[in-house]
Amino acid sequence: MPALGTLSAGGAAAGVAGLLRLRRGPALASPLPAAARAGAVHDAGQLVWGRQLRPALVLPAGLLPLQASKRLTLRPPAASAEPAGEAKSPGLLEKYPAITTGFFFFMWYFLNVIFNILNKKIYNYFPYPYFVSVIHLLVGVVYCLLSWAVGLPKRAPINATLLKLLFPVALCHALGHVTSNVSFATVAVSFAHTIKALEPFFNAAATQFVLGQTVPLSLWLSLAPVVLGVSMASLTELSFSWKGFINAMISNISFTYRSIYSKKAMTDMDSTNVYAYISIIALVVCIPPALIIEGPQLMQYGLNDAIAKVGMTKFVSDLFLVGLFYHLYNQIATNTLERVAPLTHAVGNVLKRVFVIGFSIIIFGNKITTQTGIGTCVAIAGVAIYSYIKAKIEEEKRAKAA
Repeated sequence: MPALGTLSAGGAAAGVAGLLRLRRGPALASPLPAAARAGAVHDAGQLVWGRQLRPALVLPAGLLPLQASKRLTLRPPAASAEPAGEAKSPGLLEKYPAITTGFFFFMWYFLNVIFNILNKKIYNYFPYPYFVSVIHLLVGVVYCLLSWAVGLPKRAPINATLLKLLFPVALCHALGHVTSNVSFATVAVSFAHTIKALEPFFNAAATQFVLGQTVPLSLWLSLAPVVLGVSMASLTELSFSWKGFINAMISNISFTYRSIYSKKAMTDMDSTNVYAYISIIALVVCIPPALIIEGPQLMQYGLNDAIAKVGMTKFVSDLFLVGLFYHLYNQIATNTLERVAPLTHAVGNVLKRVFVIGFSIIIFGNKITTQTGIGTCVAIAGVAIYSYIKAKIEEEKRAKAA
C-alpha cells in the first residue's frame, strides 16, 4: 500500500485523522471550442496516484503541438479497433463502486480503532507521550520516504516559499498531535475523544472571530448539545484529570488553527506530498521538546523499565505498529473523503468516534457513570447534527457557485 490517497485536513469532519485538505478552486470557463471540449475527461481521469497528467495526455490531438500530435498518432488505436460487441466488460469493483467505498470505510474504522487501543496499551507500560508522538511521526516519515523512493507518488519539488507556507500548518499539527497524546496517556481513551468532540465549537469560533466569516445561527445552536454533553461527561468522569482535559482542549485549538493555516497554504502540490512534507517538519519540531522533557527520564529508567515489563521485541514492534497504524488511518481517511460527498464523510467521521469510544470501553473495561455515558451520547449527537448542517450549507454554496 505505497500510496493510499491524499491527505485530508480538516475541521470537524477530519479531526486528527485527516490532516490537510487541498480545496479545488472554482471551475474556469474553457476557452476551447465545443468540438475541442468533447475530448475532455472527468477530473479523476487526469489523476494517477495523486499526480496530474500533462495537458498533452488529455487534450485532443488536433490542439497539440506538432511533435506531441505525432507521438499520439504513433500509438496503436487498440480500443477503437475492437468490435463494439467485444468491448471489455467492467470489473466487479467498477460495476459496484459501493463495494470499494465500503472497504475504505471499514479500513478507516478498523485502523483507527486499532491505533487508539494499541496506543493506550503502550501508555499503560510506557507513559512517555512526547517520545511516542515522535515515533508516530518518524514511522510515517519513513513510510513517505520509501514511497518516494519507488515513485509512488513521485516526490514533488519544494522551495523556500512552499516551506514558509507549510511551516505554520506543520507547527499546529505537531502541537495538536503531541497534546492529543498527552491527553490519551493521562485519561481514558473514551473521555479524551469526548473532549475532542468540542473541536467543531473551536472551528466555528475561529471562523467567526478570527477569519471574520459569519457562522449561521443554526450551526451555533447545533453546538449547544456538544458543549452540554462534554460538560456532563467531565463532571462525573472517573479518570478525569486537569492535565488530560487541558491538553485535549489545546489539541482542539491547535487543529483549528491548522485548518485555518491550511486554507492559506493551498498549493498546486498533490496532498500526498503535502502530507509528507508536513510530517517531516512536524517531526523536526517534536524532537527537541521530547528530548528536553522526557529525555533524561528515558535514559535513566524509562526505556529499561518498558523493556523489563514486555521485552525488547514487543516494545519495538508495538512502537513500529502504532506509528504505522497512525499514518495509514490518516491516509485512508483522506482517500475515503475523496470518494464520497462531504455529508457522507461527516456522518462517517461521527460514527468513527462512536466506534473508538465504544471499543475502548469494552477492551479496557473502563467504568463510566450513567451521567458520563449520557453526556458522551449527547455530545456525539450534537457533533452529528453540526456535521449534517455544515455539510448541507457547503453543498448549497457549491450548487449556487455552479
